[in-house]
This record gives sequence, structure tokens and C-alpha cells, in this order.
Amino acid sequence: MLAVLRNRTYRHLFAAQVIALVGTGLATVALGLLAYDIAGADAGSVLGTALAIKMVAYVLIAPAIGAVADRIPRRAVMVTADLTRAAVALFLPFVGQVWQVYVLVFLLQSASAAFTPTFQAVIPDVLPDERDYTQALSMSRLAYDLESLFSPALAAALLSVITYNWLFTGTMLGFLASAALVVSAVLPKPSTTSATSAPRADGAYAKATAGSRLFFTLPQLRALLALNLAVAAASAMVTVNSVVYVRDFLGLSAGMVALALGAYGGGSMIVALLLPRVLEKVSDRTVMLRGALLLGVVFAGLGAITAAHGGSWRWPALLVVWAAFGAACSMVLTPTGRLIRNAAPAEERTAAFAAQFSLSHSCWLLTYPLAGWVGAEAGLESAVVALGVIALAASLLALRLWRSPSAQSRSQRETVVVVEHDHAGLDGDHPHLAGATRVGTGWRHSHHYRPDPLHAAHP
Repeated sequence: MLAVLRNRTYRHLFAAQVIALVGTGLATVALGLLAYDIAGADAGSVLGTALAIKMVAYVLIAPAIGAVADRIPRRAVMVTADLTRAAVALFLPFVGQVWQVYVLVFLLQSASAAFTPTFQAVIPDVLPDERDYTQALSMSRLAYDLESLFSPALAAALLSVITYNWLFTGTMLGFLASAALVVSAVLPKPSTTSATSAPRADGAYAKATAGSRLFFTLPQLRALLALNLAVAAASAMVTVNSVVYVRDFLGLSAGMVALALGAYGGGSMIVALLLPRVLEKVSDRTVMLRGALLLGVVFAGLGAITAAHGGSWRWPALLVVWAAFGAACSMVLTPTGRLIRNAAPAEERTAAFAAQFSLSHSCWLLTYPLAGWVGAEAGLESAVVALGVIALAASLLALRLWRSPSAQSRSQRETVVVVEHDHAGLDGDHPHLAGATRVGTGWRHSHHYRPDPLHAAHP
């Protein structure tokens, strides 16, 4: 897998991604401590609102970036986003009111919503080979998982010798380093289609919604929308309720929360390491749909643990379930870039990745508060049922939307096509006009036939 790092451009971009992720992780820890300094006991409410603002920024800004992506050099978009994030990190230690936190968080996450889809759209051009690109996707998944484990540990180590305000300085330096690495990379020109391709829609709204409309047009991308919802249900359960399971349900120490989250990350990383070889033999569809359907099984296991009233077995069982959640989510998320690259026209690639970024975070915007509210108001068992039903329903919907090639061919063979046309040069008693109706000076009738699947498959 590391062989892909021999590509200088990708090596620089991957290093920029990793450094930016570490900077974001440090900012997350520091932001929580800042919120406590400003709001005290209401810090949880402040952070909850900040998380909602983050998701809103992702949902709104990513499509807007997709609308102007063809007018602005991709290097300029990523560097500007990094510099914006560095500036926000520089100002965060000096805020003294809650509304200032909200404004800066919106700016920070808006910049991230510009950087991430652009970065994702660049990589297929840097690594056009399918095998190299698959390895890059797995490395990106590993980077996200390792950051979730490494950044809190690094923050804890730094906080033993410095105050949390200095963590924002580390965040700023990380984003500046990311910008420098992007500048140093030689980016290829965006892929273009031939002159015979269909013209793109004009207008700001049409361009902003081009990626989303593409998702609702292609069956495999419609299925991806459902898969995003299934993953969001599982990840929300883990992210929001891990502390509740560990501290309240099992009565364990705060340190065990990190171990539970580590199990989730570990399961995800194992799958990310294995998938490049698996995807050489198995289709994206098979891996992604099986991962989504596995989520329903894992929710059933979590339900059994939640229903138990005692037993030392519950803690190791919870770790296994959390690792299974991570593995199943990784089965869906890791091949997503391949799916979008193969489905979207080259000139629509940035818009498609921006739409994926926006639409997937729309799912999290739904499931995060749902996991917290149902768990707090109705209990963990109700939360498991609610999110489990969402995950299972979304998985079955994806299975229905994204049919196998053989099923599509069979459907085409069974489809009856009706072609209606007129004849003006035949007598009314001609055998070809049986069942025809008089129209003006001619006759109108229809033919019913089943198309040749070989031709129907290639319009």
C-alpha cells in the first residue's frame, strides 16, 4: 500500500491531509476547554451548537464550492482554505463570548468544506490507475482513523506542559504546513471530456445543484445516498452514546471511553488495510452493500447487550460490537471515492465529490441529534431500535436501488417498449393498420416489443 507514496504529488497531498487532520484534532480538544472557560456548566450546550453549525456549514458550503470549481484553480481553493483555517485558529484563543465561537467555527468548517471535496477530486487525476487510487482511498481512511486515536493522545501530552490556548497555535502551524505542501505539489490539469459531451447547465443555482442532481440521476449514486444514511446511523450511535454506555450503563472509568472509541477505529483500520486486495477480486457494489447489511446485524448484537441487566461479558462484547461497527462502516466508506470517480463524468467530478460531502453530512445532521435525544429521553434500548431501523431500512433501499448487472439485464429483457407512430400513405384496410385510429389524413397505431438487451445496455 505504501508504494503509492512514490508518487511525489500524492505524497505531498497526503502529508498535507494528515497534518491538517492532526491540527483539526488539536483544535477539537482545545475548543472543548475554551467552551468550558466561557460557558462553564453550559459548555455541553455550546459544543452541541458548534457541532450543529459545523454540519450546516458542510451542507451549505460544499455545493457552492462545486458550483465555482471549474473557474478557480484547485490549488488556489485548497491553499485559501488552509490559510483561512490557520487565521481562525489564530483568533480562537482571544474570543471571550459564545457568539464569537460560533462565528469562528462556521468560518473554520466552511473552509474545511471547501478543502476536502477539492482534495478528493484531485486525487483521481493524480493517480489515474485504479489500483493506485484504491490504495490511496484506503490510506485516507487510515489517516482519519489514526487521527481520531492520535490527536487526543497528543493533546493530552501537550496539555501536561502547556495551556490549552497553545493547542490553537499547533493547529495554526498545521494548516500553514498543509498549505505549503499543497503549493509544493505539481497538480495535474483537471480531466476534461470530449467536445461532443453535453453542455453544462448555466446559472449559479444549476451549477450548485449539479452534483446533487447527478446523485439523483444515477442508480448507484442514489444507492450511495441510502448507504450514507446507514453509516450515519451507526457512527452516530458510537460517537454520541459511547460515553453513556461506558460510564452509565457499564459503570466504568472515563479512560475506558477512549478504549471503546479505539475499538471502533481499530475495526475500521483493519478493513481499510484489507480492502485494496479484496477490491481487485470483488466489485465495489458487493463490498459496500454487504457492509451496509452487516450494520443491521451489529445493531441486533448491540440490542442484546443493551437488554442485558448484568454480566461481566458486556464490556468485551461492547468492544467487539464497536469494532464491527467500524469494520462495516469502512466497507461502505472506503470504496466511495472509486464509485464516484467511475460514475461521474470527469468534468463533474468536483461537483460530485462536493455533493457527496454535503449530502453525507446531511445524514449526520439528522442522526447525531436523534441518537442523543432518543438516548436521553427514552433510553439506550430505544436509541438502538430507532437507529437500527434506520440503518436496516437504508441498507435494504440501497440494495433495491443498486441492482446487479444481471438483474438490470433481466429487467431490460422484461421491459415492454411502446412506440407510437403515424402512417399517411396506407389504405385503411391495410393489415399493418389493425387497431389503428384515424388521425387527420392518416392513421395512428402502436408497436409493442422487448428491446435487445445487448443494445439496451449501451444507449
